[in-house]
Amino acid sequence: MGALRLPISLTSITTIIAFLSMVYSPIPQMMGYGICISFGIFWAWFLSNSLLPSMLLISNWDAKSSSISNIGFLERNINKITYLICDWPKRTLAVGVFLVFFGFIGIGMVKVEVNIIKFFKEDNTIRQSTEFVDENFSGTMSLLLKINANMKDPHTLNTLSDIQNHIESHEEVKMTLSLADIVKQMHETLYNDDSYYTIPDSLNQISNLIFMVPSDQLSTVVNSTTYATGVIHSYLKSLSTDEIVTISNDIENYIELNSNQIEVESSGLMIMLKDFISLVIESSINSIIISIIAIFFISLIFFGKPFWALMSIIPLSSAVILNFGLMGIFGVKLSHLTALLASIIIGVGVDFAVHYISSYRRHIHMCSDEDDITRIVINDVGYPIMLDVISNMGFAALLFSELIPLNYMGGLMIFAMMSTSFGTFILMATTIKLTKKR
Repeated sequence: MGALRLPISLTSITTIIAFLSMVYSPIPQMMGYGICISFGIFWAWFLSNSLLPSMLLISNWDAKSSSISNIGFLERNINKITYLICDWPKRTLAVGVFLVFFGFIGIGMVKVEVNIIKFFKEDNTIRQSTEFVDENFSGTMSLLLKINANMKDPHTLNTLSDIQNHIESHEEVKMTLSLADIVKQMHETLYNDDSYYTIPDSLNQISNLIFMVPSDQLSTVVNSTTYATGVIHSYLKSLSTDEIVTISNDIENYIELNSNQIEVESSGLMIMLKDFISLVIESSINSIIISIIAIFFISLIFFGKPFWALMSIIPLSSAVILNFGLMGIFGVKLSHLTALLASIIIGVGVDFAVHYISSYRRHIHMCSDEDDITRIVINDVGYPIMLDVISNMGFAALLFSELIPLNYMGGLMIFAMMSTSFGTFILMATTIKLTKKR
């Protein structure tokens, strides 16, 4: 208890902070997730300092049993890590730094996917039903453009028609509808001639045509009381996030250049998903920055020196870089589900670092030979860290989920556990060894 009370308490506090940083997320569901997980970590800390020691005391363990005294597979392999760090610290650190730099390159390739339909596998019934509507009906994604202008003005209606033509130039668009379509249809019907499928030049003639249209048909495309506002309805197939951004930017640029002083406001599912991209990115960045800064200062308070505080954030920082870099390199999309990885990686990464630093600080006062300290510390904490890595392989169960982002999380969590242990041994431990005389 004397040896582990400080690292257990510190890792619990820092992990709780990593998840509580989601309170600053602009997505309310992320806030609730962070609060619930933080309470779970607090409860685990309480049991680790009360129930677990008590059970060990009354269980009458036989310290001479083979299950305790014999060296296992993991313990034998810890010696290989010890050899790399103690005998080749500079080369080992150089390899670690290179891999982190490689991860930095991958971060620039990360793309975002927030369309929930794309989360399901192709053989899932939800995705298949959505694609059926996309192919055979008007589509499942909407784009609404609110027009603030005199809706009876021929200039306004012609502008609406031009905007619709541009929107329909994208093959993903299934149909568009506005007051301009109704006026052109009434004009054609009045003269019974296809050549009259146009907007009349006279405001009075337009008013007369609108007068003949039932009010329930007009209410969907125009304010039939004031005729000061109207709507362009657009329906599209379900798109990926990349396609949403490309198409919406193209439409917005066209409207900005060709609206001819007509005020246009955009809305609908398509715009909501586009704005959601920035929320996911903002949420991830906020969680990472706030967590790392908070963990640095808490480590500074507990350990008392900036050096140890800096060392404590090396494993989690490198793991975040490697994981998001891997996402970019292999095309794994960032979503509000995979964004949770940041908090999990930070929570796990700081645990490994704190246990290593606590053991190092404890042995540095007990061992006079500086060259033996690293070897003793790795033998002390290397096995539990590697056992922790293997026990968290349970995240692999997510690989069987129907949701694609959860499949990604399962694979990435396995890599995250390896990258956090990598950051602890290859980066932090070698840095401590190279700077131990200071």
